[in-house]
Amino acid sequence: MAFQHRRRRPWRLLAVPVAAAAAAALLLLSQLTAAATAGGGPGDVAVYWGRHKDEGTLREACNTSAYTTVIISFLSAFGHGTYTLDLSGHPVAAVGDDIDYCKSMGKLVLLSIGGQGGEYWLPSAQSATDVADYLWYAFLAGNSSSSGSGAAVARPFGGAQVDGIDFFIDQGAAEHYDVLARRLYGYNRYYRGGGITLTATPRCAYPDQRLQGALATGLFGRVHVRLFGGDLQCEWGQFESWDKWAKAYPGSRVFVGVVASPEADGDAYMSQKDLYYGILQFAHKEPNYGGLMIWDRYYDVKNHYMV
Repeated sequence: MAFQHRRRRPWRLLAVPVAAAAAAALLLLSQLTAAATAGGGPGDVAVYWGRHKDEGTLREACNTSAYTTVIISFLSAFGHGTYTLDLSGHPVAAVGDDIDYCKSMGKLVLLSIGGQGGEYWLPSAQSATDVADYLWYAFLAGNSSSSGSGAAVARPFGGAQVDGIDFFIDQGAAEHYDVLARRLYGYNRYYRGGGITLTATPRCAYPDQRLQGALATGLFGRVHVRLFGGDLQCEWGQFESWDKWAKAYPGSRVFVGVVASPEADGDAYMSQKDLYYGILQFAHKEPNYGGLMIWDRYYDVKNHYMV
């Protein structure tokens, strides 16, 4: 899925041979690793999967050593009694086994809710509670045959459980996402060790009005800041914009979110060199720097950005 803009930034995009692109990806990985080591941070790499049928399977994404987290996207409709899982034509029946495989490989697997173009909102606190309960029974560790309503909840991925929920809220009102976060977090009482990972993927400009209330709960372990998507306030100062997020949420690991190809967002795309020297060499000095978030698996494979 590409992002639309009102004007272009003056990036100069060059056609790069596949071999050169792969070499650049290896260079970026080495630079990221060195930066993470120097800064004491983990240097994780999260990638969105599920937006293009031709991106390969979830299992193939998890076989990519560059990624430490794979984010399944999206649960694109919720909040009004209807739930829609949109994986862009990927066969849902195969995803459960792939989730189990990914977790056996040490990958963190998240389910993202929201996205662009879906039908989602939380009209009341009760609707937020209902969505949290649905996520628990359908995708997390809840037993679908013993939901609080007494009705069985279908599990699209079978017995496979995702590790957490990502909030990618790009439309609609901001109310009640804090209720959703608290309700989800409350289910941690049923875990022995670990628990539900909550992440947020806000727009670049700080603050993100739709996620501000949810983030104020302090329950989000990670924040993936999107340095793409048409935020004009961020056009000329990506690091400064990212740094506001890092300083605002010192208790969360804050990620640098980038597109993997100019096809995804020609205005926001940064070459590996520009990414490292323009942002990463400064970002990794922040104690809560988390790593990179890549949009998305399809463009990464096509452009050899990280793979």
